[in-house]
Amino acid sequence: MSQNNSLLGPMPGAEHREVGGVQIDMVRTGDARVKRVVYPAGFRWSRDMRPVVGTELCMHAHVGFLAQGQINIEYADGEVVAFVAPQVVAIAPGHEGWVVGEVAAVLIEFDFEGETVQRLGLIQR
Repeated sequence: MSQNNSLLGPMPGAEHREVGGVQIDMVRTGDARVKRVVYPAGFRWSRDMRPVVGTELCMHAHVGFLAQGQINIEYADGEVVAFVAPQVVAIAPGHEGWVVGEVAAVLIEFDFEGETVQRLGLIQR
């Protein structure tokens, strides 16, 4: 990650990992996790994450603030939703997603691991 852009700089105290080319920095706070998720330009869930995760669609809920870039989401029913920074994001499980354009998408995400949908009152799709 670039140290020139403070949005992408090191996060003291964060657990860092990479999954399917996605950079994830996570800090636990109370019952929640706060994550900075960096999806690189060209990222597509079905190509980059499906082989790692093994499900047809992404089955995680994503709630947070898109600080940089654009992410498009397509649900199983064909509905496509575009999220363009700066924007609040609420994505239900059961979706495909991809980064639009040449800039990495940076999502500041809040979750409760397997309880995110219930605890945040998201509609299951």
